[in-house]
Amino acid sequence: MKTVLVTRPKNQAASFVKELEKYGLNSVVFPTIEIRPVSGWKVPDLSQFDGVFFTSPNSVSFFMEQLLRENPEELKNLQKLKVWAVGKTTAQDLGVHGVTTEPVPKISDAVTLMQEISSETIEGRTFLFLRGNLSLGIIPDVIGKRGGKCVEVTVYENIPPSLEETSKVKQLLDEGALSCLSFTSPSTAINFFEALDATALSPSVLVAAIGTTTASALTKLGVKVDVIPESFDSPGFAKAIAKALQ
Repeated sequence: MKTVLVTRPKNQAASFVKELEKYGLNSVVFPTIEIRPVSGWKVPDLSQFDGVFFTSPNSVSFFMEQLLRENPEELKNLQKLKVWAVGKTTAQDLGVHGVTTEPVPKISDAVTLMQEISSETIEGRTFLFLRGNLSLGIIPDVIGKRGGKCVEVTVYENIPPSLEETSKVKQLLDEGALSCLSFTSPSTAINFFEALDATALSPSVLVAAIGTTTASALTKLGVKVDVIPESFDSPGFAKAIAKALQ
């Protein structure tokens, strides 16, 4: 049975593992990031913004947790704003709180999202961007270039994997026990190869990226990407990996 390395955080890996199992694929879960909330930030007055950007389920969960604990009245302001989400899951998580998002692009990455927003929507307006500590800064960069203002709030951070777990994965790679390495964000890829302290892989090991942003991060690391799905979600990712491993 072929084995896929899953680098998602443990609390997000289960659904992807189930999708891989549908194709008879085994999984080894090796979270290359541990997600933790960042302390010391306050929920801003949302009435001062024209829109808000959420780029991951993590940004939703940590922001909403603090908002509901610190100032639940701000939820009404959030529900009145234009809200953009990268990915269907992020949009669905916002929907649980009664927050309606703008249409989600088929390609779920920040670059595509910003391409589909007109310059007129951004120019002269102020936006809130909820981010992790390893954000690539694509959204605030585009907002600034289009004459808008972006306030960034870091609500979570990514912690690298432990040395013990890294040693186990190195051993699996050396033994040829892994058929494919799967990455679902730039940070999972960057942390993985930093932990490994190398980017050289056996030609028999495929590298899969869930989207173009993650693929670009891998390419910058000097890693060849073999699999990018047509649909940037867990079912589409698992299907593309299964097809490549046939």
